[in-house]
Amino acid sequence: MAAIEIDGLTKRYGHDVYAINDLSLTVAEGEVFGFLGPNGAGKSTTIDVLLDYVRPTAGSATVLGHDAQRGAEEIHQRVGILPDGYSLYDRLSGRDHIEFAVDLKGADDDPDEVLDRVSLDTSAAARPAGTYSKGMSQRLALGMALVGDPDLLLLDEPSTGLDPDGIRDIREITLDHAADGGTVFFSSHILSQVEAVCDRVGILNRGRLVAVDTIEGLRDAVGTGSGITLTVDTPPMGLDAETLDGVSDVVVDGETVRVTCTEPLAKMVVIDAVRAAGSAVLDIETHEPSLEDLFTEYTHADDRTASGTGVSR
Repeated sequence: MAAIEIDGLTKRYGHDVYAINDLSLTVAEGEVFGFLGPNGAGKSTTIDVLLDYVRPTAGSATVLGHDAQRGAEEIHQRVGILPDGYSLYDRLSGRDHIEFAVDLKGADDDPDEVLDRVSLDTSAAARPAGTYSKGMSQRLALGMALVGDPDLLLLDEPSTGLDPDGIRDIREITLDHAADGGTVFFSSHILSQVEAVCDRVGILNRGRLVAVDTIEGLRDAVGTGSGITLTVDTPPMGLDAETLDGVSDVVVDGETVRVTCTEPLAKMVVIDAVRAAGSAVLDIETHEPSLEDLFTEYTHADDRTASGTGVSR
């Protein structure tokens, strides 16, 4: 059974303003799925529909086998939610918040264990949440989402306000949850974080899903190629992309040679060609397009295609 099944989902405001436009998507049980998109792309609206905070104009969505509109109560019992723009009770302590979440879920979690899991110590847990920094508030909200060992975690911008230690904690909690058989739907603008934890990613732009695949699959589809950077003793003479099979671009900058390869074996072709041009290779560095590169490529390509479609910007 899919953890999330979305079919033709549309949320329209007025006649021609689309927050979500004919979105279809499946997230498998046990998967860590990254949900990406520019601000205003429709990510939070999609999550709001899954939780029945917003009703769609058309289409359907199921969460853990329950219809998102008719089975919202059952869904909320089995889902942990860290929303973007959540609110805490300023006068309640951190521990009070966790105890409240435990009671609400009818769970048997030990509040101290939950607080320890999100790195809030005894002193911090005893303080009113109104005194918390943004990072501490984010940790507390994540702790509330973890109560009850949910089958599905919905994390909307979970790294907001966190320092590097907090971001690492988010990564470890996400991976541990998936390793234990849970599913994570991970919406974030911190692309390096998504790349580190997600099995697949979907890219949303202007309310439409423009790509969904593994990161390797996205690289292959875009065809941006991998790169190789060589440090040489002297600049090679006559090195040209047109003369090298599987190479799309060559830049020689003094004693640095940067090459974009469209085929993996082309890296060896480049090294041989540099040596044949009379240069000794002192160092070799290879690199793949980052998720940020892929995100830019997909969204910009979609922006060019969508010009004049009438979809809301």
